[in-house]
Amino acid sequence: MYRRSEPEEQGLRLETRYRRLRSGGGSLLDLVPTTDEEEATVLEERRTSSRAVDLPPSPPVLQPRPATVGEWLPRLQLLGEIGVDDVILWLRDGVRWIVIAVVLCVAAALAYALTASPRYTVYTDIVVDPSNLNVVSDDVFTSNPQRDAQLLEVESKLRVLTSRNVLARVIDKLQLTKDAEFVRPSPLDFLKDLFLSDADQDADKHLAVMRALTERVEARREERSFVVVMKVWSEEPEKAVVLSDAIVDAFETELFQSAAESAGRVAQNLNARLDELRRNVTAAEKKVEDFRRSSGLQSSNGELVSNQLSSELNTQVLAAQQGFIQAETRYKQMRLAIAQKQTASASVFESANMTSLRQQYNALQQQVGSMRLTYGDRHPRLVSARSEQTTLEAAMNEEARRILERAKADFDREQAALDALRNKARAEKSNVFTDNEAQVELRDLERDARAKAAIYETHLARAQQVAERQQIDATNVRVISRAMPPNSRTWPPRTVILLIAGGILGLFVGVAAALTLGAWKYVRGPRPAAG
Repeated sequence: MYRRSEPEEQGLRLETRYRRLRSGGGSLLDLVPTTDEEEATVLEERRTSSRAVDLPPSPPVLQPRPATVGEWLPRLQLLGEIGVDDVILWLRDGVRWIVIAVVLCVAAALAYALTASPRYTVYTDIVVDPSNLNVVSDDVFTSNPQRDAQLLEVESKLRVLTSRNVLARVIDKLQLTKDAEFVRPSPLDFLKDLFLSDADQDADKHLAVMRALTERVEARREERSFVVVMKVWSEEPEKAVVLSDAIVDAFETELFQSAAESAGRVAQNLNARLDELRRNVTAAEKKVEDFRRSSGLQSSNGELVSNQLSSELNTQVLAAQQGFIQAETRYKQMRLAIAQKQTASASVFESANMTSLRQQYNALQQQVGSMRLTYGDRHPRLVSARSEQTTLEAAMNEEARRILERAKADFDREQAALDALRNKARAEKSNVFTDNEAQVELRDLERDARAKAAIYETHLARAQQVAERQQIDATNVRVISRAMPPNSRTWPPRTVILLIAGGILGLFVGVAAALTLGAWKYVRGPRPAAG
């Protein structure tokens, strides 16, 4: 018949007592074996040893079996059966660890409260408008109306607020490299004095102050607005306010200097371009004048002299032609009057002598008529009058021929003048055609010169405008809330709060340590035997 071995029975008894303890029907003392049980155990060992003599010997073990997790932690599988009584027992056993943890954490909190450097934080609200002030109509910098672009502009300026350039200005202005709050003494300072030069030491101090100041400054943008909140802390409340104001001033200066430097680069590039444009304009204008001189083009009041001269010659030709026609007509009328012997009555012969002769001839003709009626045709006085009349006719004819010769001379002169003017007009007309052809090329050169001059004048005006723009601060940054000295420190908290927090932390640490130690002892306990 099968009989349980002693370890198995002992394990079953322990397991039965443990279950009874879990169900609330027993106590922890039930787990301790009684005297009867010990005697029964001893008798059972003797019987087992006596039976073991008759059993055949076991085969030898060829190699040692490696230890398993169950041998190291025999009660690991019973972790799920841990109850409240076990936890209470573990906490009761670990009270000293809980007290030690609480005392240590409270002492550490008190030491930190007494030795920690205080922090006083101030806040500054700044409105960073992405659209700069519209100082001039066509500014160097253009504003983008899109909201995403405006937010990017604000974020960029927010990054400038905490940039190294701004912080470097603050360090130089406030001389923070000489401030003990930012430059902590180090035991290795004497070694630095031995191996580093003054310039290297200053650079190291500046870098250390830069790092310290970077950790003390923080800026963020409020949601759905262009307001930037800058937070600065220091070990002294007044110094925190001074740092905040200095950073704001350095930020505005950096923005203005950045805009001025950008405008300066634009002006420098424009000035460099102006020299070339000036040379181009000078060369174009010189080319125009050289071409005008080589082509013999002269202008007056915006019109070529050849055109004006040709126009005047045409006017003179017309006037000479009219004079020639008049002289020709008068000459022909005189010749016809002389041929028809009408010199005495023709009005074309006009002169003072002719007028006097006509008056005498008319008066003598009246006398001759009267005498003919009175004395008859043979009267001596009538004969004498007729002889005088013939003399007057001969004189008028002579005067008419003299007037005719003068008219002929006028006619010849008018004809010669007309021919000369016509020849000159024809010659000037050819010059006009030549000048007009040259004028086409001249206009092309003038257009090129005017275009280059316009570009040069535009760049010149723009360069002067940009140069003046360097002196104008158009950044639209306003401080709406200046930093105020804080009433209390922001870190560390008050000593009472630190002590309470240290006590709570110590309590948690102690409880965790007690529970961990109890669980470890539990899983390391003896392994129950199988029934």
